[in-house]
Amino acid sequence: MAEVLSQNEIDALLAALSTGEVNAEEIRKEDSDRKIKVYDFKRAMRFSKDHIRSITRIFENFARLLTTYFSAQLRTFVQISVASVDQLPYEEFIRSISKMTILNVFNARPLEGNFVMEINPLIAYAMLDRLLGGSGTGTDELRDLTEIEMTIMERVFGRALDNFGEAWKAVVDLETELEHLEVNPQFLQLVSPNETVAVVSLSTKIGETTGMITICMPHVVLEPIIPKLSADFMMGGIKSTKDHSEDWEAIRQNLGRAPVPMVAELGSSTISVREFLALGVGDVIPLDQDINAKIRLRIGERVKFLGQPGTQRGKVAVQISNVLDEGVGEDE
Repeated sequence: MAEVLSQNEIDALLAALSTGEVNAEEIRKEDSDRKIKVYDFKRAMRFSKDHIRSITRIFENFARLLTTYFSAQLRTFVQISVASVDQLPYEEFIRSISKMTILNVFNARPLEGNFVMEINPLIAYAMLDRLLGGSGTGTDELRDLTEIEMTIMERVFGRALDNFGEAWKAVVDLETELEHLEVNPQFLQLVSPNETVAVVSLSTKIGETTGMITICMPHVVLEPIIPKLSADFMMGGIKSTKDHSEDWEAIRQNLGRAPVPMVAELGSSTISVREFLALGVGDVIPLDQDINAKIRLRIGERVKFLGQPGTQRGKVAVQISNVLDEGVGEDE
């Protein structure tokens, strides 16, 4: 916001101009200089601030999905959150990552082109150690992965990429597929060096090991869906008008046909193993329930009905006399 001059300051400035103490041309030059902004064509800003905010929201959801997925796979404490979202030339991204790392190259149909997910070696080795039965501490020594380790990594990260499509579902339906795994970034050439890419850094903690998971998305690949990253679209500017009543009816009918076990309990009794082995024809086992009491009918593990035993057309039957709305648990 421009500074507002008082009347005394205005009078002093006019006096200085009239006496020659201040040069009007210099003032005009300074004012002109302030309107000039340096623009580096090698770092073209092709994503607007609105696009960056939308990408941040998408990857916050992706980070939560990855946290759940890796926690279940590794059975240990995993915490993943968005650290930053930047746009920079592809060449600068390649130079920023270490010479030996884990690079998952994948596509997201129907988009044409590839994305890459770079895993910090410390994080990758900690995951591998945990999957192979270790404590998940990882190692500081960088080494080439064996064929077995490569196969394990491909399977784990291939399934993790399913969450990528889930995170983008609010914008577009994407079907991800891991194409190959690379360890040397110098052999990875997705786009031209000067192409602008969006780089999302995810801060990752597995047990006591911390590192970064970085996703690189070229602008040329995202270009078909860039309009959908606007605030209007993300905040629900386009609403679904599909009627889901038929879907709910189909679900209800399928649930109605699902078989459930139903058991009528005449009562229960406790006997010793010796008594059980000595049972013979004609022996009587006393139950803990009176003969005139209503019997319990169980649906699964819940007592849902009370009824009276009898026969129907020559077959054993139970007549329901009471419905227990909430059901009764095993211990009740």
